[in-house]
Formats: sequence, structure tokens, C-alpha cells
Amino acid sequence: MTAPALPFFVYGTLRPGQVNHDLFLHGRTLREEPARLPGAVLYDGPGYPYAVEAPGEAGATVAGDLVTARPEEYARLLDELDRLEEYAPGDPHNLYERVAREVTRPAADAAPVRAWVYVAAPAVAVRLRVRGKPIDGGDWLTRR
Repeated sequence: MTAPALPFFVYGTLRPGQVNHDLFLHGRTLREEPARLPGAVLYDGPGYPYAVEAPGEAGATVAGDLVTARPEEYARLLDELDRLEEYAPGDPHNLYERVAREVTRPAADAAPVRAWVYVAAPAVAVRLRVRGKPIDGGDWLTRR
């Protein structure tokens, strides 16, 4: 089954100005705009963050960017990002899972957008909830 061509919500090293943005996204996107992922908490990782789903948790939101790939780049970019995030469908050793979630944009009249998000895989999420370090405000760029 082919994945739908959704935009990507990025919140760590793939954000504009970060190392993986230049390596993977630079010149391959139509649009990049600020967005937020509600119902998730951001945790610090070993050089990159993890979004952990936390539906219903008050104040749980992750800051990032909604990235729309150029159509001619989409399939290859999806494969490259899956490899970068060490995601393989159904693999119990995944660090991340790619899931479709609603993200919001800052404009008051902007409708939520369904996007691909790489969230912490279940086993990783359990460990982070127990002994991880949440990033205050949910924004990787302001963590220090």
C-alpha cells in the first residue's frame, strides 16, 4: 500500500537552519511554515529530540515546521526520511514511528493540516516518560 503524499511536520534536526534540513530538505520543498503538534511532549535525545504522544495532557504541544515537499521529490524524500529516522513499517526495533497527525499553523483562520510526524516508537516512549528530560516549551530550537 502506498503512503499518502502528506506534508511532514519536523521538530528537530530537520527544521530550517539545522544540519539535516540542509542535507535532506534544502531545495526540495515547496513550502515551509511554522506549525505545532498538539497532544505531544518533546524530550531531549542524544543529539536529536523525540516527540512522545500525550493526547489530552494539558499544555502538551511540540513546536516545529510544516514542510511540503516538491511532488517530484516526494517518494524519494519519504524513503530517505524513513531511513534517517530508522523507521521501517512493523519493525519492533524502530526508534520512531511515522504517523499521520493533525498539526496547527499560527494563523487564526488556518485549518489544521494532516501531516507525517516521526514520533517516538512505543518502547522508546515508555523509557522517555520514565527517565527522559522533557524540553520546556516543546521547542527544540530553544532547549539551551
